[in-house]
Amino acid sequence: MANLGIVDKAPNFKLPASTGETIDLADYKGKRVVLYFYPRADTPGCTTEACGFRDAIAGYRKLDVPVFGVSPDPIEDVEKFGEKFKLNFPLLADADHKVCEKYGVWQEKNMYGRKYWGAARTTFVIGADGKIEHVFEKVKPQGHDQEVLEYLRGTA
Repeated sequence: MANLGIVDKAPNFKLPASTGETIDLADYKGKRVVLYFYPRADTPGCTTEACGFRDAIAGYRKLDVPVFGVSPDPIEDVEKFGEKFKLNFPLLADADHKVCEKYGVWQEKNMYGRKYWGAARTTFVIGADGKIEHVFEKVKPQGHDQEVLEYLRGTA
């Protein structure tokens, strides 16, 4: 499993999006990109995080930084999640968790003594040069959108 850090080249991918398109990271070369990984669509923490980005999207657009949420859910689940909460940015479906693995966020978890594999809540800022510029690990959903926005504003 990859353990990506700052200055590593961001692994490329093509994933189906909640908006009906396919997002190819290569299409964003020359732009900074926020790529946040979340465990599961329509769960409390993931909803808090997604709605935070939704409500703050104007700030990201002002900086010309697209935001993409990635989860190991099937496309139908991310489409429903996006519609239900009127999300104004694409959610990407990584149903086979290959992109999660490439980014090193596919990890063993433990809840109530039960072990399972899932996506760790992690956010990557990818620089215009295609390299990982910043990594937010062990993200707390509440206010994370502002934490990332403050980072982007401070380095714009």
